[in-house]
Amino acid sequence: MDAPPEKYAARSEADVLALVTANPFAWVVSAGEAFSATPLPLRPRLDEAGQLTALAGHFARTNPQVARLRAVPRALMLFMGPHGYVSPSWMADRTQAPTWNYACAAFECDITFDEGPEATRAVLDDLIETMEAGRPKAWGADDMGPRYEGLSRGVVGFRAEIRARRVVFKLGQDERDDVFADIMAHLQQDGPQDLAHLMDVYAAARE
Repeated sequence: MDAPPEKYAARSEADVLALVTANPFAWVVSAGEAFSATPLPLRPRLDEAGQLTALAGHFARTNPQVARLRAVPRALMLFMGPHGYVSPSWMADRTQAPTWNYACAAFECDITFDEGPEATRAVLDDLIETMEAGRPKAWGADDMGPRYEGLSRGVVGFRAEIRARRVVFKLGQDERDDVFADIMAHLQQDGPQDLAHLMDVYAAARE
């Protein structure tokens, strides 16, 4: 997988992990006899050094992509982070061209399914606990009572070992100071605040 231009590279592994964690709903894309794509919530898996080495999730067993991945267990996981259109109308210099600023990540992965109920429960509990964290009256799988066993049999957990990655943080690093200031002023007033925040974080990397 080709590396992005150096100016658009992640500052650190922590930034990559933050992107994946904050934007868990990703496309799982696979190819075999035909392309398949399913949007799924995915959770990171780290090694002892804190490096992102795998992703975990679950499919509905009735999803045709499961059979295709069993035959060819390779997939591309696509995460989209903060993004937004940048209009020249925001800028004092009207000769500027429109662009799109964004953060995204693509991971080439080898897929392993785990049929065991304990493995499925671990994947589901990790996702539920993450999504319910901090909520008043947070919900847990045990609240389902006996319904859990029946519903959980309809899904299959998987682990996706990362073999290659391409992570891009295109956040105005190559804009002139005056142009960048105009973009930031508009975003902070009316634009996606998550994009404005990330651009501000990466401002020191601008040329």
